[in-house]
Amino acid sequence: MAKKLSKVPVVIVGMGWAGGIIASELTKAGIKVVGLERGKERDMSDYSMVHDELRFQHREELMQDLSKETITHRNNLKMRALPMRSYGTFIVGEGLGGAGSHWNGQTYRFLPYDFEIRSLTEKRYGKNKIKSDYPIQDWGITYDDMEPYYDTFEKMAGISGETVELYGKRSNPYPTGPMIKTPVLAEFEQAAKKLGYKPYMIPSANLSENYKNPDGISRSACQYCAYCENFGCEYGAKADPVVTVIPVAKETGNLDLRTYSNVTRIVNDGRKATGVIYVDTFTGEEFEQPAEVVVLASYVFNNVRLLLNSKLGTPYDPKTKNGVIGKNYCYQVSSGYSSLYYNDREFNIYGGAGALGIEIPDFAGDNFDHSDVNFLHGAGIRTTQYGNRPIANNNSPIGTPSWGAEFKKQSIKYANSILQVKSQGASMPHTQNYLDLDPTYKDVYGMPLMRMTYDYTAQDRELVKYMAKVTRSIAKKMGPDHIDTVAEQGDFNVNTDTNTHNTGGVIMGTDPNDSAVNTYLQMWDAENVFVAGSSAFPHNSSFNPTGTLGAFSYRAAEGIVKYLKKGGSLV
Repeated sequence: MAKKLSKVPVVIVGMGWAGGIIASELTKAGIKVVGLERGKERDMSDYSMVHDELRFQHREELMQDLSKETITHRNNLKMRALPMRSYGTFIVGEGLGGAGSHWNGQTYRFLPYDFEIRSLTEKRYGKNKIKSDYPIQDWGITYDDMEPYYDTFEKMAGISGETVELYGKRSNPYPTGPMIKTPVLAEFEQAAKKLGYKPYMIPSANLSENYKNPDGISRSACQYCAYCENFGCEYGAKADPVVTVIPVAKETGNLDLRTYSNVTRIVNDGRKATGVIYVDTFTGEEFEQPAEVVVLASYVFNNVRLLLNSKLGTPYDPKTKNGVIGKNYCYQVSSGYSSLYYNDREFNIYGGAGALGIEIPDFAGDNFDHSDVNFLHGAGIRTTQYGNRPIANNNSPIGTPSWGAEFKKQSIKYANSILQVKSQGASMPHTQNYLDLDPTYKDVYGMPLMRMTYDYTAQDRELVKYMAKVTRSIAKKMGPDHIDTVAEQGDFNVNTDTNTHNTGGVIMGTDPNDSAVNTYLQMWDAENVFVAGSSAFPHNSSFNPTGTLGAFSYRAAEGIVKYLKKGGSLV
């Protein structure tokens, strides 16, 4: 029997970017909040002098323990799903800050096209352009509606960047200027301009200069140390909930932060939630935390899994196409890239930062004519300089043995002489790609695991073929001695694919029949439950999702304040 605690106005499940932003905004408004985080407490001192590639990159210290909880995966309904035993394609953060502590910091806005994708596609190309097995839908809100929230997030995080044509209008420039343009990025810039493209520096949450945000949080500029993804930043240069919004919430005195608190279900009557059940992971004790409002702000898989295990909302059925919880799971499409090898040139590719890069907007969204192609949306074409740490990076041309003398020879030869022109493509939803509960496998608490049914679609494969030609054309202009281009998209493999961006499962919209939440991320089926994070995205753009996740978190916080005052549906 769970011990019942005193009721609070708001309980937040997960204290990463979404939970941290919402906690900060609500506590500043004088609202008492309980924040539940299943991992440990962190502050910036925990990141000090921890450039340990083995510990963080390869042993995944900041990540969820897969021996206690994981996901299962299958490519289609005919296959048996099997548990993911080690991290490959994506990594799920655990502990205060969540994925916001170990992310790279690339901070884009989604395009105006993204928010009205169905309407704008049909307007330009006709209704037959969208095939029936792709449940693509408008989000129920426009870019112009979201622009002020983007602006708020960027000022809080101190995003470094430059204004770009072909994207939506901005009310303000980025709060700090773009990062350093290294010789590697200059190579890409020169080649792209020769082809008539418009390269720009990637917007970065790695600060280009010292910065003090509107909440009074001061942070230092990036040192280009190359320890961003999978690592916390010891300088505080990388925007992280632990060094931005969570300290603000703590300072108000209105945040009751409880770490090592793993939420297992939402208490509800099918129409409204009354609180959550969580387990103290040290003692095994179970507690019930009543609340007027329950906010799910965890990772995509955890948000969906909590709702399904709590029997809240209608599960999606791929056979009937009915139901909304688990619907429109999307990933990102990253094949189509070209690797460039130089025999007589070297670059300082061991220095870098997680959002140090340059790309072109020409093939993103609907910025080019799709009349004669068999796919929608597009890709960001880019070169990045993350910093090639020595253990993980042993690059060699396709066909080189994966071990032995020849592998060593080629790895040494190209250690400082390989660049990439990358493609990160949008992911459109498909009726057969979805999330549900696994009927066989359970976690350490006996709760069913999340099952992912996902494979790349015909849309994805056509996108890769097209973008491979673009990356190769830019690569040729950069003058390497050898180019390898991945021009075909293989089947999805949860252990080897390389992108980390997951979206969907609790998607937003204007109709309860095809969406789970409204544009304030308030559930249609339970008005006092808000589900924040990229689980709300009806599709995934070609851009990294964090900037859009942050913008919607500010909007959700605004909605929660309104709900606490008046109740009822916000739209």
